[in-house]
Amino acid sequence: MANHRNAEKAARQAEKRTIINRDRVSRIRTFIRKAEEAIAAGSKDSALEAVRVAEGEIMRGASKGALKANTASRKVSRLTKRAKAIA
Repeated sequence: MANHRNAEKAARQAEKRTIINRDRVSRIRTFIRKAEEAIAAGSKDSALEAVRVAEGEIMRGASKGALKANTASRKVSRLTKRAKAIA
């Protein structure tokens, strides 16, 4: 437990940020899953559209600090590569 007012405030802020970041990462995972499902379905147009939407969400998460920049770039790269590989 925090012993100083500043430490108590920092603990409250950390709790809020944890909830926000958890929600952000959950939202990112949802968009990634939708993109993967579109890729698995085999329709190139819908897959590329789903990847485009997921990319925006992933990069937004990186800019807000929910994901590290390299992690976000890797996820986008792998999704794009799989979507473009559809015949």
